[in-house]
Amino acid sequence: MNKVEADVLSAVFLNSISNQRDIARLSGYSLGSVNKAVKSLVNSGYLSGDLKPTDAAQAFYDENKPKNAIILAAGMGLRLVPINTLKPKSLLEVKGEILIEHQINELHAAGITDITVVVGFMKDSFEYLIDKYGVRLVVNTEYAAKNNLHSLCLAADKINGTYIVPCDIWCDKSPFSSHELYSFYMLSEKADDYSEVRVNRKGEIVKVGKHKNGNGMIGISYISAADAPKIKNRIKELDASRENDGDFWETALYSGDKMIIPAKVVPESEAVEINFYEQLRELDNGSKDLKSDAIDIICDVFGVTPDKITNIETLKKGMTNRSFLFSVNGDKYIMRIPGEGTDMLINRREEAEVFKTISGLGFCDDPVYINPENGYKITKFLDNIRVCDPENEADLKLCMKKLKGFHEMKLSVPHSFDIFGQIEFYESLWNGNQSVFRDYKETKEKVLSLKNYIDNQDKDFCLTHIDAVPDNFLFYTKQDGSEGLQLTDWEYAGMQDPHVDIAMFCIYSMYDKKQIDRLIDIYFDGKCDIPTRKKIYCYIAACGLLWSNWCEYKRTFGIEFGEYSLYQYRYAKDFYKYANGGE
Repeated sequence: MNKVEADVLSAVFLNSISNQRDIARLSGYSLGSVNKAVKSLVNSGYLSGDLKPTDAAQAFYDENKPKNAIILAAGMGLRLVPINTLKPKSLLEVKGEILIEHQINELHAAGITDITVVVGFMKDSFEYLIDKYGVRLVVNTEYAAKNNLHSLCLAADKINGTYIVPCDIWCDKSPFSSHELYSFYMLSEKADDYSEVRVNRKGEIVKVGKHKNGNGMIGISYISAADAPKIKNRIKELDASRENDGDFWETALYSGDKMIIPAKVVPESEAVEINFYEQLRELDNGSKDLKSDAIDIICDVFGVTPDKITNIETLKKGMTNRSFLFSVNGDKYIMRIPGEGTDMLINRREEAEVFKTISGLGFCDDPVYINPENGYKITKFLDNIRVCDPENEADLKLCMKKLKGFHEMKLSVPHSFDIFGQIEFYESLWNGNQSVFRDYKETKEKVLSLKNYIDNQDKDFCLTHIDAVPDNFLFYTKQDGSEGLQLTDWEYAGMQDPHVDIAMFCIYSMYDKKQIDRLIDIYFDGKCDIPTRKKIYCYIAACGLLWSNWCEYKRTFGIEFGEYSLYQYRYAKDFYKYANGGE
């Protein structure tokens, strides 16, 4: 039975239709296609001559009841700034209901009560669903490092007549049914410039590439019992390879440039994906989750109402902050919101003092707004910017020249950045928890032993950026068309040996030793003496342990940094050896 025949049979069951014209009207197919399908269904024994379902049709219909559903809810919802509290998208309030509860209720209404929810970020927030709805929770511990292909793989054995539901979809009209006669993948009829797929005339989903006005991918899917074995096996095969860690589960549906299951196209209004603040505001401007002190600040600074704040777009999540781009009065700005637990890590009054010190020196634009109490900051957006490419030697030379020029100004502020003190401080924030690294105690002792060498070296303390990493060097186009260079994110800056900035650049770039030595040569114009190079190795080891401890602290908030944390710990161990003459 093909898709058209299945849709015709469903229309007959659901509407007690007695003529082909009504079937065509309700199903959306042409009268010619309906006539062909009816003829085939009659010949196959599924319809009588007067369009009544036969016993064979009833048996087929009853066999194709959905058995269960899997809701994918492991993600972090980072694109929802400026919503005050970082929370899973599925726990947003929409039209008086919690989003995931709305989905569960719609599934229950269709007779589907066997529901698995794959969770990760803030997993404990979902525990109440077990008692309230009888769901089963599956925990994806690698949610920060892998995409939802891995989430679905963890529940793949459940796939057998199964709805697969992204947790961020709101449907006014339920997309679930008590009967499904074939697999499908749901798309919107609305063209989406960011979608890479389109529905062709055969109802197939084919890849077309971005910016080709594809159909919006809603993502709700149904996998029939017949298609389940090959799809679940494909999911497991793909998940087994680290090359697919960043993939969406839909990768498993493709054979070449075409999905192996057909499309189900619905009107734009029937299913809304909630990824961004403005999408929630448009869907439900009364949602309590729209409350945002960041929005309140913008309104106060620019004298506007919330609806005048538009084009809100989450920027790439920083290691410390959540920031977003917005437009107001025709201009673009960036608002920085300090990340979870940041108030324990950064003294915002000291940061404000740094901005006061560097104001007007050309290192960055002065903030439009900065609050020294909570760290909220608004800056003018620079168009056509790019960050330093740590693999591009021309970029490295320009960035090191800028950095060295800053150091040579020998600016001063009242506070310092104590690397070894911060190592101990971050560790103290673990609240008595043990490090995830079994040899942490031994590694820490080795790194602390490097302090004596550092203290005995010549150092010219001055204002040091501390976070002088590639992503914080911004190349931009000046009004005269030439390229300018700024250094942003000064929140860790303080008095320190400026050579710490070299170490920080290297470990963020995840350089190997050869690349690190090359950067040192660029900064020093090939004239770095052996004691200074060894001192920088010591800083790399110390800063590696520092940021590893920082990552362990952030982990207590459910925030993972994947391989970055592992690399930092390796720098602590490996560069302790290099600093002591080892290889």
